[in-house]
Amino acid sequence: MSRVYVLGSLNVDLTVPVSRLPRSGETVVGGTVRRTAGGKGGNQAVAAAAQGAEVVMMGAIGADEPGVAYRDRLHDKGIDVSHLRVVEGEATGQAFVTVDEVGANQIVVAPGANAELAPHHTAALDTMAAGDVLLVSLEVPIETVAEAVRRIASRDVRVVLNAAPYAHLPHHVVEAADPLVVNEHEALELADDGAFPASLLVTFGAAGCAWNGIEHPAVRVPAERVVDTTGAGDAFCGALAARLALGDTREEAVAAALQAGADAVQHAGAQRDALL
Repeated sequence: MSRVYVLGSLNVDLTVPVSRLPRSGETVVGGTVRRTAGGKGGNQAVAAAAQGAEVVMMGAIGADEPGVAYRDRLHDKGIDVSHLRVVEGEATGQAFVTVDEVGANQIVVAPGANAELAPHHTAALDTMAAGDVLLVSLEVPIETVAEAVRRIASRDVRVVLNAAPYAHLPHHVVEAADPLVVNEHEALELADDGAFPASLLVTFGAAGCAWNGIEHPAVRVPAERVVDTTGAGDAFCGALAARLALGDTREEAVAAALQAGADAVQHAGAQRDALL
C-alpha cells in the first residue's frame, strides 16, 4: 500500500466559544475553554488515516505533557510517529481559537516547537517509494518545506501542497505540487508570485472546489448543523492525499475530500473527539 507522508505542524488548540467574534479592540465574554489536538499537519494526518491510508507523521512537539499526549493520540490512530522530533526547552505549538455561534472563527498560532523543524529533519523522506504521497503545509519553516520537496524530486512520488497559511515559496516547490491546494484568497496571492504548479486546486468553502478549472460542487450541510469550520480545509487535504495514495482518480479523490470537509464542520474542533 502506498503511504502518505505528512510534513506539518502539531498544535494544541485552546478554543473558546463566543456569541459573536470580537471587533478590533473589543472584549467579549466567552464560554468554557476546550483543549484539543490541532495544527495543520496533525489534522491532515488524522484525516488521511481515517480514509484507510498508511500515514507517516513528520513534525515537532515540545517535551511537555500536551506534546506527549498528542503523540500518543496519533499513535493510537495507527499513525507512524517515529519521525516526530521532541524539542527540549520549547513548548508544543499552540493555537488560540475563537468560534462564534455560526461556526466562524478567528485563530492566532504560537508555533513553539514547530519553528524548530529544520531542513535536516526531513531525512525520513528518503524512505519514500513510488506511489507514495507527500502532503505538506506551511505552519512549519519554509526552508524545511523547500528541502523536503527537493529531497524527493527524483522519486516517483506525488506532492500535495496546501499553501496555507500563504507564504512566498521557491518556484521549485510550487512547480512540484500536483495539486497545489489553496482557497480563493490564497489563489490571488499565488497569482502575484508568478510560479505555476503542476496542477491547481482552489477551494471555495461551501461552494465546493475547482481542480484545474473543473468544478466540483460541495456536499451540502444545513446551516443548523454547522458547528465549527476550524480544520475543514485540513480534513479536505488529508482525505485528498489519502485517496490519491490509495489509487483513486481525481474525481473520486475530490469527492472523498469534499465529504471529509463537510463532516468536519459538524463537530467542535479540528479533529473529532480530540480532547487532550
